[in-house]
Amino acid sequence: LPSSFYFYTPEKAGMYYSQDRDKTIEYLTKIPLDYETGTKHVYSDIGYMLLGCIVEKLTGKPLDLYTKQELYKPLGLRHTLYNPLQKGFKPKQFAATERMGNTRDGVIHFPNIRTNTLQGEVHDEKAFYSMGGVSGHAGLFSNADDMAILLQVMLNRGSYRSVSLFDQKTADLFTAPSATDPTFAFGWRRNGSKSMEWMFGPYASEKAYGHTGWTGTVTVIDPTYNLGIALLTNKKHSPVADPEENPNVFEGDQFPTGSYGSVITAIYEAME
Repeated sequence: LPSSFYFYTPEKAGMYYSQDRDKTIEYLTKIPLDYETGTKHVYSDIGYMLLGCIVEKLTGKPLDLYTKQELYKPLGLRHTLYNPLQKGFKPKQFAATERMGNTRDGVIHFPNIRTNTLQGEVHDEKAFYSMGGVSGHAGLFSNADDMAILLQVMLNRGSYRSVSLFDQKTADLFTAPSATDPTFAFGWRRNGSKSMEWMFGPYASEKAYGHTGWTGTVTVIDPTYNLGIALLTNKKHSPVADPEENPNVFEGDQFPTGSYGSVITAIYEAME
């Protein structure tokens, strides 16, 4: 599967153009493959979108309702949810994620594009325009307090206090290295080679795993040190560095916090 697909843009999506969730889900299984299965490993939003749809198919429930009932409510999490502005939260309770909607300072255009400052709405275009804000690859909001509990679930290999979400065998399966690339696991990136220092820094153990988010977030979990790190920034809420050359590179990407690894390194150095 390709790493991404522009469902929401008629010019790029062609016959698969969709700003309707049901139609997008129908198209997901029709997206052309990029390379022969099993020959390469690429992070794919499309894969996670399909995974969310599989959960909905198996459980008979929308993904946001299922995750709330089975995961977040049992853990006592009150700020981890999809589409928070539709559920009583206000924009001021969230970090802004881009100054002028999805326009990259006015360079990008497509039907129904948002032009206002994004705050409390999922930034990801596929999730917002094509999946109604609820998708397996993007759309989930949280805060540091809730994140700490979710990190602890993984450090505890599936449980938190009296709540057990999955067993140790499943936790080990989630984090086992892929046969095709040791820097990948199920749903996680792993500190599987020096190529991951940009994210994990030089001091994380070989067992460390985590994930990043495009708008400026990173999670690192290191069982060797019983350590969980959640770095939540909004680096994309800054001017585009060079709109004509590359509209996806923002000035915030060039901040020390924007490179992730420098902050993670400082935390490990502080422990030592």
